[in-house]
Amino acid sequence: MLSIPGLTILEKLYDSPSTVVYRARRVEDDSPVVLKVLKDDFPQPAEITRYKQEYEITHHLDLKQVIRSYRLDYLRNTPVLVLEDIGGISLQQLMLSRDLSLTGRLEMAVAIAEGIAEIHSVHILHKDISPANIVFNPETHQLKIIDFGIASVLSRESPTIRNPDVLEGTLAYISPEQTGRMNRAVDYRSDFYSFGATLYELFTGAPPFSGNDPLELVHRHLTQPPRPMHELDPRIPPPLSDLVAKLLAKTAEDRYQSAWGVWADLQICLDQWRRQGRVEPFRLGQWDIPSHFQLSQKLYGREQEVAELLDAFDRISRGGRQLMLIGGYSGIGKTCLVQELFKPLTKARGYLISGKFDQFQRNIPYSALVNACQELVRQLLTESENKLQHWRDLLAAALEQSGQIIIDVIPEAELIIGPQPGVPELPPREAQNRFNLVFQRFLQVFYRAEHPLIIFLDDLQWADAATLKLLEVLLTDDSARYLLLIGAYRDNEVGDDHPLTAVLARLAKQGAPLQSLMLSPMTLGQTAELIADTLFCDQGSVLPLAELVQGKTGGNPFFIGQFLSTLYQEGLIHFAAGDGKEERPRWLWDMASIAQANFTDNVVDLMIGKLKKLPAPTIETLQLAACLGDHFDLSTLAIIHAHPALETHQHLFPAIQQGLVLPASSLELLDARHAESPLVYSHFRFLHDRVQQAAYALIEERLRPALHLRVGRLLLASAGDPESVEQVFALVDHLNLGQALITAPEELSTVARLNREAARKARLSAAYDASLRYLQQAMSIFSGDWVAHYPLTLALYKESAEAEYLNGNYDRAEWLINEVWEHAQVLDRAGVYAQLVTQRTMLGKNEEAIAAAAQALHLLGMDFPDEAELPKAVEAELADIERGLQGRTVASLIDLPAMSEVTVMAAMKVLMTVHTTVYFANRYLLYSWVLARMTALSIRYGNVPESAKGYASFGNTLAANLGRYQTGYEFGMLGFRLAEKYGDQGLKCEACLILSMFLNHWNRPLA
Repeated sequence: MLSIPGLTILEKLYDSPSTVVYRARRVEDDSPVVLKVLKDDFPQPAEITRYKQEYEITHHLDLKQVIRSYRLDYLRNTPVLVLEDIGGISLQQLMLSRDLSLTGRLEMAVAIAEGIAEIHSVHILHKDISPANIVFNPETHQLKIIDFGIASVLSRESPTIRNPDVLEGTLAYISPEQTGRMNRAVDYRSDFYSFGATLYELFTGAPPFSGNDPLELVHRHLTQPPRPMHELDPRIPPPLSDLVAKLLAKTAEDRYQSAWGVWADLQICLDQWRRQGRVEPFRLGQWDIPSHFQLSQKLYGREQEVAELLDAFDRISRGGRQLMLIGGYSGIGKTCLVQELFKPLTKARGYLISGKFDQFQRNIPYSALVNACQELVRQLLTESENKLQHWRDLLAAALEQSGQIIIDVIPEAELIIGPQPGVPELPPREAQNRFNLVFQRFLQVFYRAEHPLIIFLDDLQWADAATLKLLEVLLTDDSARYLLLIGAYRDNEVGDDHPLTAVLARLAKQGAPLQSLMLSPMTLGQTAELIADTLFCDQGSVLPLAELVQGKTGGNPFFIGQFLSTLYQEGLIHFAAGDGKEERPRWLWDMASIAQANFTDNVVDLMIGKLKKLPAPTIETLQLAACLGDHFDLSTLAIIHAHPALETHQHLFPAIQQGLVLPASSLELLDARHAESPLVYSHFRFLHDRVQQAAYALIEERLRPALHLRVGRLLLASAGDPESVEQVFALVDHLNLGQALITAPEELSTVARLNREAARKARLSAAYDASLRYLQQAMSIFSGDWVAHYPLTLALYKESAEAEYLNGNYDRAEWLINEVWEHAQVLDRAGVYAQLVTQRTMLGKNEEAIAAAAQALHLLGMDFPDEAELPKAVEAELADIERGLQGRTVASLIDLPAMSEVTVMAAMKVLMTVHTTVYFANRYLLYSWVLARMTALSIRYGNVPESAKGYASFGNTLAANLGRYQTGYEFGMLGFRLAEKYGDQGLKCEACLILSMFLNHWNRPLA
């Protein structure tokens, strides 16, 4: 048995796979205690966190109905929690072992309500009220609430969707909002639902919902009313049944609003039952007015929009695809509307993922879509190993050898699919097509009949062009089914010349399934209804206040909420407790003072005013956080704050308590390697982008460049050589904003290099407009030095030329290429002219493209044959190929070594680039020579990726032009197999296409 200094173990009370509970006595005073111990010698950080959280919350509490924790010890790295012992057993055990009288059960219900009221009075949410977490001593009738491992000191939390198997709380008793699948935050009223489920079991013998399917159980909590208790057992008084039903209301506004209100009604039931053996009907909640301010979270005036959104989901659930656009001003309630889909989505076992474009980080390609997919990956990682293997197999089949493309933009995907082989670089157009195809295949895994997918992208007005292009691809894919794309945007910021407008016009022209919802501000009546629900009074009495609020806020829901909160914080709305007898508690407001107060009618100014009332260190920390974006993490914030992470967390915490910043993760150990490490939140998001905007506005405009430069330098110093996409873009954006203050040439070249790296990463994900912006920034910082900084200068000019071309700036692209031709070394000059060949070909300038190729080849000592000599030149190349094949088969060429002769490799690139151009120019003899020359060079010097397409095209020429079908087929298959060997799906597809072109005529099937 366990041995702990200072404690004598008496007996084992409870044993589970993870925890063992002992009864013991303290040696120092012989007082009884309970020991709660993790069984694992090397427990997970999350398990340690629960112990620490329970200890820190309960150690200083001295409440009648709440268990006390005396100390937290560690045996090696395993926590041991020493708790008060009242000699009781859990309510769960008690219900199994005894037949309790209704009086006894009512007495316990009253005591539990009192305990919950005590917990809420010290601003703690328990979040796990259940029969297992209530201890009762049948001899002394003492009752205590235990297990504060997931309790919170925050007044409200915003949970995210998780796999039901890993939800915080006990699933049979969890509130609908605690599942993360409602448009509601979790506040103290969540405990009332769990209390209701506990009472339901206490009085009926079973919880309101049960089952082995976690998702089905969640859906019942969300949508299904439990059967009234008195129908299950006629001995239960109907008023008591109604009381529990009120606790179990699906929305928090329909439940009790205060624990003392519940206690009062339970006390009435108990008193009447004791006196007369029955409970007469009475009006529930007569004394149920909350003493702390709580905004109503209902949706007002959105019935039609909700119906249309649900209809759209119904259509995609039956196999459709849809883009639903939701327009409206900032704060109008677009996100809350979308969250109405949680209930039908849960029933359909679908997924909803969301991402938000950031007003200060518009350069980052695919940012919102990547965030949404990261959220999806995190959901998958919480599933069982069997389910995870299922997803792994589906993704492997869908992505084949192109998984690295997904990992490059969604690094977390590697945790599912594992390390992936690299993919060869392709020409830009092919690379963009490949990226869109692979991303499409990735998403297709998740939208199926058995689990439809909703992708919600917020603030589309800030979306980058690459994202808009990808959305266009998804929506014009006729094979896409069970997919609902929802885009929310500020319609007042999207004019006729906005990129989003152009994309929507193209989609409409192509017949893509589009639908729009435009959200209007709340009417005066709806505002009055919201205020009446918040202050628990009738609409008529709040009408003058509603008229004033409507005038200040224009009926914007977010602004209304913040304005009312400000009135409360200023004491202009306050709670009157009453006398406890005749005078009921109620909320009061001072209309005269409110009317005279000089409140702004601008929401950002209102938020600035709120922020200014925070402590100075908190304001400074929020300013830095605003620079990082709508979402930010503690480690990065600590770096730019230049303070330890714990101190940064402490500075930020007042904003968290005020609800201006929301935790986007659970509490966790600051240092997971040490059990004694303090608990912190590691990820956060601003309550609203207006809060982020206000925090950023607090930075004087003249000081912003210096601040961004400091942030960029600190991030760079901490990252060393940044590798991740997010790191690079974050660094570069900050450094660019402060670039005007940089004077040292070495630092300027570093910033230019980082911009070039950001451009490269953007280009690899086919975000060509972002790539161009970063390259233009790099060129403005560092105009080039062909002697001292040759590699960087060459890279900037070549990549800028390509980016300018891809964005339609053809003259600028050719000018940059000619600059390289004038200044670069021989091989680089040839390479850049291969680029020029591609550009001229795509513009239909075939003869000019061939001329550029001729110049490049001449530079490499390899000229095109004269027109008159072409027949002999082709024959010479074919003879060279025959000599190279002596003693070996065509198929064996796949085992040739990799080409290493740099001049020949440069020539291969030029030949590969120009061969299509020559074909389009109807110069078929020259086309045959180019392909034969490529094949001969490959046989002589070894293979390169260009060899694959060269072999396939040469095979086609042998068959189509020379009638040598068998040899043509062999070379075609060689090209296909080599493309397969290189893992290049694009080349494989091209080789297949080339093979098919002549195999159809030869009437031979493709192997």
